[in-house]
Amino acid sequence: QVQLVESGGGLVQAGGSLRLSCTGSGRTVSSSAMGWFRQAPGKEREFVAVVTQSDGITYYPDSVKGRFTISRDNAKNTVYLQMNSLKPEDTAVYYCAADPLLRNSVLSRNYQYWGQGTQVTVSS
Repeated sequence: QVQLVESGGGLVQAGGSLRLSCTGSGRTVSSSAMGWFRQAPGKEREFVAVVTQSDGITYYPDSVKGRFTISRDNAKNTVYLQMNSLKPEDTAVYYCAADPLLRNSVLSRNYQYWGQGTQVTVSS
């Protein structure tokens, strides 16, 4: 059974930093395009970042570009999300997701496997 497990969430003041990790079972991460999404209370799930499977090309929406960095370590079957200059509006549950079909998508429906989520709270 495929599993993705996120860690690294927590409470941080505005302007601070957090690094999220997502480790997969087997070769789930190393063989997939990997994305991060977030969902705030009462809002739809929002795309945050994607990294391609083999060459590590990344893409971000304007809301996090220049502040967030996605990276991957295929040897460790782990993907990371470094979040800097955090804002209160970044508060959400953050999810990692895997797409074995390598579509490198910004759409949540194109991801087959999901972690359980980790809470990030940014205080003002």
